Amino acid sequence: MTTLSRHALLLCICLTAGINSTHALQQEELDNLRKHISVLQKELEKTSESQSEATDELRESERAISNSKRKLAELSLQHRAADQTLEKLRQQAQQLETNIQNQQAMLSKLLYQQYLGGKQEYFKLLLNNHDPDQAAREMRYYEYITRSRSTWLNMLRVNLAQLNEVVQQTQQKSGEITALQAEENAQQKILEKDRLARQQVISQFAQQLKQQRHEIGRLQRDENRLSQLIAKLSKMLTRQKDKGVFNNDKLPDNRFDGKPFEQLKGKLTLPVMGEVVNKFGSARPDSTVLWRGLMLRAANGQPVKSVAAGRVVFADWLRGFGNLLIIDHGKGYMSLYGNNETLYKQVGDILRGGDTVAAVGNSGGNEDSGVYFELRHRGEPIDPLKWIAR
Repeated sequence: MTTLSRHALLLCICLTAGINSTHALQQEELDNLRKHISVLQKELEKTSESQSEATDELRESERAISNSKRKLAELSLQHRAADQTLEKLRQQAQQLETNIQNQQAMLSKLLYQQYLGGKQEYFKLLLNNHDPDQAAREMRYYEYITRSRSTWLNMLRVNLAQLNEVVQQTQQKSGEITALQAEENAQQKILEKDRLARQQVISQFAQQLKQQRHEIGRLQRDENRLSQLIAKLSKMLTRQKDKGVFNNDKLPDNRFDGKPFEQLKGKLTLPVMGEVVNKFGSARPDSTVLWRGLMLRAANGQPVKSVAAGRVVFADWLRGFGNLLIIDHGKGYMSLYGNNETLYKQVGDILRGGDTVAAVGNSGGNEDSGVYFELRHRGEPIDPLKWIAR
């Protein structure tokens, strides 16, 4: 092994060790990040549950407020009715006071007349020379006056009793109104305080949920980026660990020029030095499509050689194959060279075995640089590994 080869090998080992170390650290960081996200999601669920409970409590509180408002409305109606009743009672008391004042004046007048006349009027009517019929009429008049005085006294007594009752009712109704007002004010204060407290709690939960969702979203974006990085590292490590089918360390030459191609089975050499990473007929990665040739992983720009003498029949870009070159070897045998960076030969060029026809690349959308190589007979793909010398 040359000094250059040893240095290259040492560099490859160091790079692999570095990638392995980075991959392990990134994987540990990803695991910790996922644990953190899991914890935050559980906290988010608890916060959502607490907010739901607070919302339920607020709903009950608002129901209570609604019921209380309804009761307050009913109390307000009772209040107005009580005010109307109180006003009627006051008017009734005022009317009774007026009646009593009138009755007192009338009674005072009757008493004054009685005081002035006394019972002498009866004797005068009996002793004077008036007509007896006239005397009887006057006696009846005095009887009416006496009876009227008694009636006025009874009315006065009844009105005084009514006034006393109205005053008591007015005082009672005023007390009821005062109690209703106090109850309204106290209930309203309690309910408003409770409602404001519930709204504040829900607002706090909403802010907490917003922050938690923001934090989880940020962490999930970090997780996605880290997952993509780890996937790339894993892919690189897989490629490094995958030794492929075998390594090709020889290139074609012109020793078999002039011989029919069908006689070269088991004697050919692959067109580029590199690693064969697949087997003919196996499934392609992440696909059900089968390999119809070999993928040779090689450094970009390396020379691609013709496996045998022939003539170029196609040299152009083709979807899925990139810069593709096809050589006709006669009697229905062809070789295909795809994903090249550069095509050095054109259609019609005559080739000898081992001629450089292209440069390794990754055209056609391949991630890795290399050459896709096929052998075909009468249009059907054949396994190149059965045609090369191993």
